[in-house]
Amino acid sequence: MIKAVIFDLDNTLIDFMKMKRIACEQAIDAMIDSGLTLNKKEALEKLYKIYFKEGLEDPNIFQKFLKKTTGDVDYRKLSHGIVAYRDARTGFLKPYPGTKKILTSLKDRGLKLAIVSDAPKIKAWIRLVNMGIDDLFDIVVAYEDTGRRKPSSLPFKFALKKLKLKPEECLMVGDMPHRDMKGAKRIGIKTCFAKYGYEGKTKVETDYSIDNIDELLDILKK
Repeated sequence: MIKAVIFDLDNTLIDFMKMKRIACEQAIDAMIDSGLTLNKKEALEKLYKIYFKEGLEDPNIFQKFLKKTTGDVDYRKLSHGIVAYRDARTGFLKPYPGTKKILTSLKDRGLKLAIVSDAPKIKAWIRLVNMGIDDLFDIVVAYEDTGRRKPSSLPFKFALKKLKLKPEECLMVGDMPHRDMKGAKRIGIKTCFAKYGYEGKTKVETDYSIDNIDELLDILKK
């Protein structure tokens, strides 16, 4: 019997990549308006290239971008970019449609709810607070808790310990097959692939898959 649902955060509860694209575009626009001599398309391509090399959570990404593209860090341009990025990000931090309703329904059924994310703990909590769903979760497991990222099973084992539950009593819902599904399945946690948050094509070994978070209720009825 399922007693807890463990969620990935980005692209499972929030459309993180869409938020990232919008915020990056606003940041580049602001830096160009403040004197950056690159066209927007070229600037975004260079920024994304650095992101995919350094990681999507890199806190110094705009410093690295300016250093790479101009040879120096102009703090005026940097500040314009950071302010625009933060404003856009905060305005877009909303859960997928219907998410809060589903989470509330799961809590009403007596299920425990958890987050297992690779994001830094403070960023994970800020996103949850911004979305107004932080009070629905019993635990949040982030990178600092184990020092390991998915598909390592350590974050999932840590979550089980905090929840005081066995693997077979939990369902993991995530959008990254090679990370969320693999890490959870390895230790016996049931898995649900959130297809709506995955942009690629893949064959996934998973217990369930959903096109919309609403479908989670039907799975749990089984």
